Amino acid sequence: MGGHIKGVDLIDAYRDPGLASRLFECARMRSLTAAERLGRVPVIMDVCGTHTAVISSAGVRTALSGYVEFRSGPGCPVCVTSAGDVDLAVQMARIPGVCVTTFGDMMRVPGSSTSLQEETAQGARVKVVSSPSSAVAYASAHPDVEVVFLGVGFETTAPVVALSIAEAKSKRIPNYTVLCLHKLMPPVLDVLVREPGVTLDGLLLPGHVCSITGRAVFDFLAREYRMPSVVAGFEVVDVLMATCWILHMIAERSPKVANVYRRVVRETGNQKAKDVIDKYFRPIDSAWRGFGLIPRSGLQIKEKYLRFDAMHRFTPDLPDSTDKPECHCGDVLRGRIRPSDCTAFGTVCTPVKPLGPCMVSQEGACAAHFRYGA
Repeated sequence: MGGHIKGVDLIDAYRDPGLASRLFECARMRSLTAAERLGRVPVIMDVCGTHTAVISSAGVRTALSGYVEFRSGPGCPVCVTSAGDVDLAVQMARIPGVCVTTFGDMMRVPGSSTSLQEETAQGARVKVVSSPSSAVAYASAHPDVEVVFLGVGFETTAPVVALSIAEAKSKRIPNYTVLCLHKLMPPVLDVLVREPGVTLDGLLLPGHVCSITGRAVFDFLAREYRMPSVVAGFEVVDVLMATCWILHMIAERSPKVANVYRRVVRETGNQKAKDVIDKYFRPIDSAWRGFGLIPRSGLQIKEKYLRFDAMHRFTPDLPDSTDKPECHCGDVLRGRIRPSDCTAFGTVCTPVKPLGPCMVSQEGACAAHFRYGA
């Protein structure tokens, strides 16, 4: 199984129905051997919200039902944002003279008692933007407003947020700051694979994140935990190639970290993007929804650029936050349950009235299961 389709560079090759059909058959056959080794159906976790959406929307989950069980992990950046982080964003929005700018998915994510959308209805100033650079432009055009951008996401979005700080600095825009809530993927996967009571046989690694970090940073998964893992792209053929690789490694008991997204992901990643992250941020302990505090799993703006740190400028009180007890989003993110196992799924909790972020974000496991069926 190769990491790319030789001689063909067009993306259409990764959407070819004939190739997808052959890969479905390959996955079914290899799953039988893997199941014989394990004594049960193999469990593969997709650690990316986009993979979750593809697996559901393209019918991969349904077509491989009984052969492979797919679980969704902590790969949706909105979903892993803790209730405390949402409450902090709400506090920022309540400060007079402040306008919180954010990606649209964050608007409806519930905190302990409210959301940014609900706060907007109460008069708070919150603006949806398409990029951090748009937030910088808004700050430049409104010098009388303190513009705070919510820096949410993994290694993928951290570089563009860092560049927004560089832009604000170079243009001498004094009213732009970032509430840095970024998360780092390797530390949470280190916690995930050691979770007691969670059955995992392989990991679909996030192609977006790996385009920045590179493949090699995840070698510890195979080296220390013997966890078969594959970096995958986001077309159906990408996902099926990765699934076949994982099932082959399970059957052969030969775990490694492979890369079938070589048209984008390199061994050591994007050095320029990593340099930008290192220039403006430093690792800190960070709270994840469902996992709690994970050492060195988040990012904080470095002291040299503290004037762009919203926490430093406004020093809000840290909220006393709690997750809604009826929401089991944290258990979904840890692979302990499927969305349909939650008693609130599809009844009390729906995309129209979500209890938690997994039902809010388009990359959320609960939203994908609700939209496309289990």
